[in-house]
Amino acid sequence: MTDAPTGPLTRYRLDLAYDGREFHGWARQDGFRSVQGTLEHWITTVLRLVQPAELTVAGRTDAGVHARGQVAHVDLPGAGLAAELERRLGRVLPEDVVVHRVRVAPDGFDARFAATWRRYVFRLADQSPDPLLRHSAVRVRGPLDVDAVDAGARLLVGLHDFGAFCKRREGATTIREVLEAHARRATDTGLVEVTLRADAFCHSMVRSLVGALVAVGSGRRDLAWLASLLDRADRAGGVTVLPPHGLVLEEVGYPADDQLLARQREARARRDERQP
Repeated sequence: MTDAPTGPLTRYRLDLAYDGREFHGWARQDGFRSVQGTLEHWITTVLRLVQPAELTVAGRTDAGVHARGQVAHVDLPGAGLAAELERRLGRVLPEDVVVHRVRVAPDGFDARFAATWRRYVFRLADQSPDPLLRHSAVRVRGPLDVDAVDAGARLLVGLHDFGAFCKRREGATTIREVLEAHARRATDTGLVEVTLRADAFCHSMVRSLVGALVAVGSGRRDLAWLASLLDRADRAGGVTVLPPHGLVLEEVGYPADDQLLARQREARARRDERQP
């Protein structure tokens, strides 16, 4: 490819992963290294775009948070760029971000608004932690009662106001639906893995929820305390926000192709209703 692509805009889906340690989160920020800024720079560069590329992402991860199954989309002039873009990005991107696949997105696809759920896993080291895992698991005083952590996680399932666990933003709702929540000890690493899957997450929600679950698993708090925080609109001062490096966005879910546009419209309407 020698010339900048031309023609009507085509939407492309990118499936990617990154090690969040040296990124200041997903979102582009002047003066800081971000995943979005890095990808947009290299997409614009390798395709020689006249207008800079602009990515839309399924989940805007915070500084230090990792992703194994992140999804984004970008609108580019011209069709037939998927294989070329995937190949060129594989040559130039830094080692801490990888685009696994680029493909033309189906009609109605929007990486953010067409998504039906996001699945995160938070990994905790509570027993003689392996030093080689120190960048991907948060060390806590242990041992944790994994059954208690699991019981607490299952209390979170359902539609609730998670204001006690979120950093509030002006005009934004803290109502979310948790679709799946559980904890287990991984047999290969010995880490405690807390899985949370929801329609969406507000700022700092996962790290705060796991902080509360650690308090339950360590015996410092009980299940009644955790239950009392659900549907509380104001942030709870007794909830610890855990460090980001134990958190990984593992997967994003989408409906069938013929339901994408309906899902996108539904999500946009809900946002407009909740954010006047």
